[in-house]
Amino acid sequence: MGVSGCGKSTIAGLVAERLHWDLLEGDELHPKANVDKMSHGIPLDDDDRRPWLEAIARWIEGRIQSGRPALVTCSSLKRSYRDILRGKSPKGVVAFAHLSGSRELLMERMKARKGHFMPASLLDSQLATLQPLQPDEAGIVIDIGDIPTEEADQVIERLHLA
Repeated sequence: MGVSGCGKSTIAGLVAERLHWDLLEGDELHPKANVDKMSHGIPLDDDDRRPWLEAIARWIEGRIQSGRPALVTCSSLKRSYRDILRGKSPKGVVAFAHLSGSRELLMERMKARKGHFMPASLLDSQLATLQPLQPDEAGIVIDIGDIPTEEADQVIERLHLA
């Protein structure tokens, strides 16, 4: 979890590859209307995000029911969004790795990306929306800026995935 540019896709890809787990890029489930809004620099509101989060939650539930471990990249900015993603899963089955970094680093990364629908102009909106993990939520915080492979190692080790 984390704002745009924090490395969700990179880190999740490395973890999924190492563990041979399924991986869903949550952005792939955004309705076209959401992508259009973000592409035009318009932040999404809770009503925009709800169908997207529910689609991701259905995917997660399918993996849980089939016993297949998986990873999802999703900003999961608010506690209420994470509650949707957890659904009715037993406590601790759905855990979050919050990739956290300075605004300057995030902006630098966003400006360097090519071909992504999320403009750097929306970073401040995402940072304002972000609600950190609470003590009762299964998850960890990883400070970004290190070598991605080391960050992936931290996710695997600290969430006890291997």
